[in-house]
Amino acid sequence: MSKDSKARQPMGKLLTFIPTGEYYFSKGIKSFHRRDFHKASKYLQRAMQLEPGEPMIACQLAIVYTELNEYQKSNKLLHLVLEELDEEMAECHYFLANNYAHLGFFKDAYQHANTYLELEPDGEFIEDTEDLLELLTLEAEDLDEELYEQDDLITKQEQARELLESGHFPKAVEILSTVIEDYPEYWSAYNNLALAHFYLGEVNKANDILDEVLVRNQGNLHALCNKLVFAYYQHDLEEVKALIETLKKIQPLLIDHQFKLGATFALVGEYEPAYKWLRKLHKSGYEGDGAFYYWLSYSSYFTGKEDQARNFWKRVLEYSPEKAGLEPWNEDKPETAGFEDHLDSIYKKMNSEYAEERLFALFLASKSGSKDEILASKDVKQNPKFNSVDREYASLIEKGAPEKNSVNIAHETAELLYKHHKPIGTVEAGLYLAWFTVFNEAEGQGLLARNAKAWAGAVEYVWRKQRSEKVSQQSVAAQYGLSASTLQKYIKSVSSFLK
Repeated sequence: MSKDSKARQPMGKLLTFIPTGEYYFSKGIKSFHRRDFHKASKYLQRAMQLEPGEPMIACQLAIVYTELNEYQKSNKLLHLVLEELDEEMAECHYFLANNYAHLGFFKDAYQHANTYLELEPDGEFIEDTEDLLELLTLEAEDLDEELYEQDDLITKQEQARELLESGHFPKAVEILSTVIEDYPEYWSAYNNLALAHFYLGEVNKANDILDEVLVRNQGNLHALCNKLVFAYYQHDLEEVKALIETLKKIQPLLIDHQFKLGATFALVGEYEPAYKWLRKLHKSGYEGDGAFYYWLSYSSYFTGKEDQARNFWKRVLEYSPEKAGLEPWNEDKPETAGFEDHLDSIYKKMNSEYAEERLFALFLASKSGSKDEILASKDVKQNPKFNSVDREYASLIEKGAPEKNSVNIAHETAELLYKHHKPIGTVEAGLYLAWFTVFNEAEGQGLLARNAKAWAGAVEYVWRKQRSEKVSQQSVAAQYGLSASTLQKYIKSVSSFLK
């Protein structure tokens, strides 16, 4: 044998390891049994990516989401299993019943619990389901009325919260007003109603609602915090100072109150008390969500705890990856994204019952980086809520229009407002909704004049006055290149239409 014979001998085969859905599912189950739910979630999400049609993986991931208190995510997966993957996985009804009970949707919890009992009379979760049903009916003498009443209240409150977050302020006002009529001591609805009016620019009405709460429910923390936020945005420094001193004396026991207090302090730049309350919650094991870690990171950074801030910011990005670049230490961070960049919000407004919201959605689409995608969607092309004006406006945004008509004036006015008020956040949205309300009224009465600058100046003046801002007609007239007499004339029209 020659001296280099070893070199000619065949080498061992290189084995390639390609992880499968089963591999990640197994690792996810092991992490679940160790109660490391965050790691279990990551493994099971990867397993589901590799095998999206496997109902066992989806169901197990839903169980993990429940353990993480992410009930909506869990429900979405459980419904996916029952509706698309395996309708015979009856245990999903038991898990849904649990989730809905935690969310306060007792009617749905009751229905899914009974469905499980019908489908699996000898099932693994029979005893647990019967215990759940006993809890659901324990204090309800009349299930059809009392549970459904509670469910209706919570459903309306949740609808109103979603409407507030997506900028549907008039609809939120409508729902919350009915809640208050039916439940005159449900203070949470009053506080949210005040927020809706504030975002619409109706500052005095918003503050009146909070004052009513504080008279009838003295010391209501959410009302005090909301008054501080309102005063802060109105630059009422004396009111801000007084409310901060009042709130610093409060020592809330409830977790919800501690978070509200900490987040409010952080929002107005009072980072020391903000850090005190938010860090206390974190030390006690409170998990929170993206908003919790956002304010905890900011209050940590601005109280000199940069390492903590960076660690908490990692959690922010887990919940909200789009916030990358908005770190508190980033001096070059971009302006906060407005409604123009929130596609979900735009699509919801497109399907609103209110004409001004649909027009506002179309204007937002014209400023969105996803303009073409939005205009090509069925929410625009096949929207049954659209009237002739909506369709004409959509066409104008998509193709332009050679003629100068009323829709052109509407868009030109909104464009002038946008030069001075962008990005469009929850506060600014009230200005644009005010304009499109005025446009609809004027158009309906055949009174729409063609002076876009005058409309823009008048709407801005009235909106700022409604918000109790210090503003003069002379300054607004100069801003839009108008004479004082022209502005006064249009202010009268705007005030009349908004009433």
